[in-house]
Amino acid sequence: MQQDSERTLEMDFLRATESAALYAHRWMGRGKKESADSDACDAIRGMFDLMDMRGEVVIGEGIKDEAPGLFKGEKVGTWAEGSPIFHIALDPVDGTTNVSKGMSNSVSCIAAAMPADGVTNALEDIPAFYMEKLSYPEKVRQAFIADPTLPISVEAPTEEVIRITASILQKDVRDIVVMVLDRPRNARFIEAVRRVGAKLRMIADGDIAAAIAPALPESDVDLYVGIGGSPEGVLAAAGLRCLGGGLQAKIWPADAVERRLLIAEGYEHLLDRVYLSRDLAKGDRIIFCATGISESPLLRGVRVNGHIARTHSVLMRVKSRTVRSIKASHNLSAKTFRLRSTGGESLLGEPFGA
Repeated sequence: MQQDSERTLEMDFLRATESAALYAHRWMGRGKKESADSDACDAIRGMFDLMDMRGEVVIGEGIKDEAPGLFKGEKVGTWAEGSPIFHIALDPVDGTTNVSKGMSNSVSCIAAAMPADGVTNALEDIPAFYMEKLSYPEKVRQAFIADPTLPISVEAPTEEVIRITASILQKDVRDIVVMVLDRPRNARFIEAVRRVGAKLRMIADGDIAAAIAPALPESDVDLYVGIGGSPEGVLAAAGLRCLGGGLQAKIWPADAVERRLLIAEGYEHLLDRVYLSRDLAKGDRIIFCATGISESPLLRGVRVNGHIARTHSVLMRVKSRTVRSIKASHNLSAKTFRLRSTGGESLLGEPFGA
């Protein structure tokens, strides 16, 4: 009987994001985003060290903001002979600034994909820092599949996208909620939402949870638009594929210098390409898991009462379209965490934000 490696290892990936969220949460509001990120990386690496897999980080973090890692090309897992191969994309703390300021919308998340034969990257490695993104709920994706001429496109005017979304969802345009990352580069999207009369929800940081939100009915978010990080776009694509929502994205060079560099490196043919979620997260053997650090449209944040910490996580698979919402209670006086830095089990220790 062929082993179902996704099912075997999915809870271990979830334990990794739980540990990262708990370690990062110690730094909530303390103004030290690098410490939060470093501790979360240490906790994830420690969990990976126990996992019987041949894992490779194909999309990491750290390059854009000089964070502590995990980095592209890093080998994780035991690498025992015959163990399953996983391509891994992760963000130990999506929303490091939010954590440092004690704000909402921060999560720890991992996407892990088993590549099909002949697939170099099951999770697409985008050669630019930023992408222009549009994400939407399953009902809108199904309408677009049925009629690709509909203006449901990252290249369409935002006002048109909002109007057709309202029609598909049988809502008034005024009731459509659009989430946008609060950055100067997103001013045109913000103006378009206001011009058409839809409801605008702006976030300071953390666009993985925001991009996934339209696929979650309980999030009360209908669309996500704007320019955000490319690695975050791939992670969101994996989550949306599990949930049935859709994502479109295009490379967005930050300036003329980056555009020239991308062309010089041979990526000119990608600059006009519209990526769909299945282009960014390929195949159907994909796991997505995330644990909330602070409140977000996707997950509740860590809550602490004395020695008891409560976490809220989501664990999903593309193949089965199973979505698990997992609430866990952790007794921090007894629970130990595997860390790479110590090579063993450790209590959480101080500081811990109550």
